[in-house]
Order: sequence, then structure tokens, then C-alpha cells
Amino acid sequence: MAEYEACAMAVLAALESKAKVLEVYEDSALVINQLNQEWESRDKKLIPYFTYIKELSLEFDKITFHHVPREDNQLADALATLSSMFQINRNDEIPSIKMESRDYPAYCHVMEEETDEKLWYEDIKHYLINREYPPGISENEKRTLRRLSASFFVNENILYKRNHDMVLLRCADVNEAKEILQDIHDGSYGIHMNGHAMSRKILRVGYYCSP
Repeated sequence: MAEYEACAMAVLAALESKAKVLEVYEDSALVINQLNQEWESRDKKLIPYFTYIKELSLEFDKITFHHVPREDNQLADALATLSSMFQINRNDEIPSIKMESRDYPAYCHVMEEETDEKLWYEDIKHYLINREYPPGISENEKRTLRRLSASFFVNENILYKRNHDMVLLRCADVNEAKEILQDIHDGSYGIHMNGHAMSRKILRVGYYCSP
């Protein structure tokens, strides 16, 4: 909804500025294609935004909507996300936002090595494939292993974890994790979410930057 809110605010601001011809650029393919009526709007949460913007559009002599790739629109994307995170009382002074750009990366990865030469998920994978416990573990550890294994499954010898929204997460060892993060950092892979959200996810799993 943040993209729709930002689009509505931009169109309204242009209208209040007495603009008669407007070109709207947005990095959300969903918003642009729906406003251009190339895609149908079915989400009940988005229909009011769609209707509101289309009503505002009637006040212009000409208004067009254009899609731009998210990587070419990072600043606007960050501001749109920020605007949806808090509300401002119209009677209060609008706070200023100071932004800085660094010449070096803000994040990198740090991960402890697996000292016993076992992969962190080896016991889980072995239990799922063979239904056998590691030798010498206690009954409490067996219960813990069964509980942990319930969220994982093996397909073609690759271990996956079911996320809370049923997205499958491929389990990676230390070396694979380093390669993946390096590729993301180098821009080899595109990401669905914006860079700030990806940075927060990387930090949550224990990676951080040491300048």
C-alpha cells in the first residue's frame, strides 16, 4: 500500500500546485499497470487507492503513468516506505530529513566457522532422511531434534526450511552463505525487496559490517 499512498500524495500535490499536465513515474509495476488499466485491481485494500487516484486524474488535462525499474528509483522507494511508517499532525511542524551517502559499503558479512567440521543442519538432514538420531544424545535432545525437524524437509538431497508464510528457504553452509552474500553485495542477483529491507534481514541473521 505504501506505493499507492505515495502515488496518491504526489498526484494530489501536483493538483494543489495547479498543474494541468502530469507524468507519474513509479517503480511498482502493480500500481502502474493497474492505473493504466492493463491489470485488474482485485485487492480490496488497494481498490480505494485506485479509485481515489483515478478521480484525481480527471482534474488534469493530461496525466500519464510510467513504470521505472526499482534499482533506478531507490530514493523515491525509500521515501515512500518511510512515509507509510508514521503519521504527522498537520498542526505540527513537518520534520526535516537529512540524508547522507557513503562511499563504502555499510554492511558486510561475518559468520562463525563450523569448528567440528559438521554442517549446522547435518543432524536435522540425517534425521529426516534416515529417521535416526545422532549417537549418544539424551532423550531431551531427541525431542528437540524432532521439534526442529518438523519445519524442514529434504528434496533431491537438498534441505529446505518452511517459512511462516510457507516460502521455502534453502539451507546453506558457511561457504555457500558467504558466496551468496558476496554476490548480493556485488549486485549479481536482483532482489524483490528494496535494499534497506534486505539489509535488515541480513543483520537479523547475524551478519554485520566491521569498517
